[in-house]
Amino acid sequence: MKSFGSRAQGERLERMRAALLWAGDGFRNTHPVQPGLRDTSAARPTLSEFLCGGARRVPAGVLPALDPRDTWRRPAGSGLRATWLGHSTVLLEIDGWRVLTDPVWGPRASPSRLAGPKRFQPVPISLRQLPPLDAVLISHDHYDHLDYPTIRELAKLDLPFITSLGVGAHLEGWGVAPQRIVELDWWQSHTLVHSGPQAGRTAELVITGAPSQHFSGRGLKDRNATLWSSLVIRSARHSVFFSGDTGLTTQYETIRERLGPFDLVLLEVGAFHASWGDIHLGPENALKAHALLGGGAFLPVHWGTFSLALHAWDEPAETLLELGPRAGVPLLMPRLGEPVEPAHVNAVTPWWRGVDAQRRSETAPTPEPMRLPKAMPWPID
Repeated sequence: MKSFGSRAQGERLERMRAALLWAGDGFRNTHPVQPGLRDTSAARPTLSEFLCGGARRVPAGVLPALDPRDTWRRPAGSGLRATWLGHSTVLLEIDGWRVLTDPVWGPRASPSRLAGPKRFQPVPISLRQLPPLDAVLISHDHYDHLDYPTIRELAKLDLPFITSLGVGAHLEGWGVAPQRIVELDWWQSHTLVHSGPQAGRTAELVITGAPSQHFSGRGLKDRNATLWSSLVIRSARHSVFFSGDTGLTTQYETIRERLGPFDLVLLEVGAFHASWGDIHLGPENALKAHALLGGGAFLPVHWGTFSLALHAWDEPAETLLELGPRAGVPLLMPRLGEPVEPAHVNAVTPWWRGVDAQRRSETAPTPEPMRLPKAMPWPID
């Protein structure tokens, strides 16, 4: 099955073996894990619990969504604008540049179109309706971040794919030209240089790979075969931090010192569980990570799209709304497809609260018994 991806070989594998986190047969987290992040007394959910357990894991109605295309036709007044399109997919407009993070348009976070976590609802716009892009950024190779059908479509475009070491093997196997693939180790950077004058565009955009505390793999035999990273996107005027997937780590202090400050911080907040608190933040630890990074407008990602843990689908949002203002955190919590500018942070409107109260319509997501493909690893994210 092509959606499982490909293993690195040749020069690509040699580059990986020279990487900071290479441990002989794959990558490993080497930074000390903070005590208490993973609750050793909490049992990891069994597969049957993941498939059938937990309450309100899927919304009862349709999440409100906007068509952002009219707004995209106008330049961002502040120079920096973000549009959350679901899960960890965000269109970033930064001083005339457009980059897309972890694009996932597929119906499931899975190698199969018939089994695995199903998307709550489609992305507000199609891939063909996206504006011209300057780069695609991919943090790591899990299914909810690296999506085979989406990459097959984006591969038709003439633009660079910037990702973590080893992930390029998947991309190349799915049709992305090798010369358009850039693979970064932590602290390595790639600079985009504009090909011609464009109003409001800075001369360069720098993408830097940075630490995260996670893992990788798309099958039963490739765990940690590719690197996982956070990413920093910086122009001459603005800087954005994108967490990818991660647990809480004091390496965020180093990121702040080396690459901060940040105007916008995109941090994962969903798919958390006490037994894997070292590899996912959840909302409470995301607020701690935000502080370690030195602040900035906080747009939560990695929620409201797939059920990847046992918590209620809207629990991350409710927890953030309760705790964020107490900590003085400027929250950005837009609806799907709603472009927002970090320079203009307004009070959060808890739009998600009306979703479960909706009367189910034909377009509302229909819960179904979940099952996983046999060759899919567990945990999956």
